Amino acid sequence: MSEAAAIEVRGLVKRFGKFTAVDGLDFRVERGEIFGLLGPNGSGKTTTVNMISGLSAPTAGSVAILGVDPLRQAQAARRLLGVVPQETALYEELTAERNLLFHAELFGIPARERAGRVSAMLELAQLTDRARSRVGTFSGGMKRRLAIARALLHRPSLVYLDEPTLGVDVQARRVIWDYILAMKAEGRTVLLTTNYLEEGERLCDRMAIIDHGRLVALDTPAALKARFGSSILELELQAPPAADLLAAIGALAGVRELGADGERLRVTLAAAGGGDAPAAAVPRVLAEVSRLGGAVRHLNLREPSLDEVFLGLTGRGLRD
Repeated sequence: MSEAAAIEVRGLVKRFGKFTAVDGLDFRVERGEIFGLLGPNGSGKTTTVNMISGLSAPTAGSVAILGVDPLRQAQAARRLLGVVPQETALYEELTAERNLLFHAELFGIPARERAGRVSAMLELAQLTDRARSRVGTFSGGMKRRLAIARALLHRPSLVYLDEPTLGVDVQARRVIWDYILAMKAEGRTVLLTTNYLEEGERLCDRMAIIDHGRLVALDTPAALKARFGSSILELELQAPPAADLLAAIGALAGVRELGADGERLRVTLAAAGGGDAPAAAVPRVLAEVSRLGGAVRHLNLREPSLDEVFLGLTGRGLRD
């Protein structure tokens, strides 16, 4: 396996009895990128991350993080990896400062360095003024920030964040996003799982979508939308469309799918024969509306959202 990769997964398989949770996964995460791993519940992403983290042994295939086998070289792997689990797993009866000092001791940070590193991490998490407050008194956003600070305390090269903004408010979410982008700016690699597609699109350099334990797609968010999405034409008519108008629009070249809800039409467009761009179908749709006596009150042509791409690829929502 190449030492140049932050994470390299080859032919990864995990079976539990007769059930195959992960089925031949192959992907590579480059150093210094933010990489998103997305999939519906039960898709195999948690099992995959457990194998990457060394918490579970593959049935077949291999994993390396920065050239290290997380099972056979567990101690070295732990020093390379910082983990922010979905459940923050902080000691709520201890202060923020004591939580970080305990972690520093566990990771063998020299005693002479501990106070300085803890102070720097509290400042990063904007918790200096709450350093000696019990964690049990913190809000969800404060706990998440402290968990991120704890994961960075031993200066890992690779950071895994599981649902980093789950259950926090909008303001705290933006602050955490800034932390994640700062990790990338410092040269760290970030592996991110999230159920918020907006978050993945905002943060990730590339995203892998898995379903039923298999890789469905892997690319940049923009490329995923370009490859698998379809432009959407939204029309609001002055009156609900008649059946003949719906049939005429549905039969047009470049119209992939048509939906109607009262006066509103949702036309999913695709490239027509001859290499026409999806937008080339718009004049044809408007011509049919005019020809059959319809009148357009409002028109909007937009690109697909990542949510629509995800649903198109998996047929399921993230929280199924």
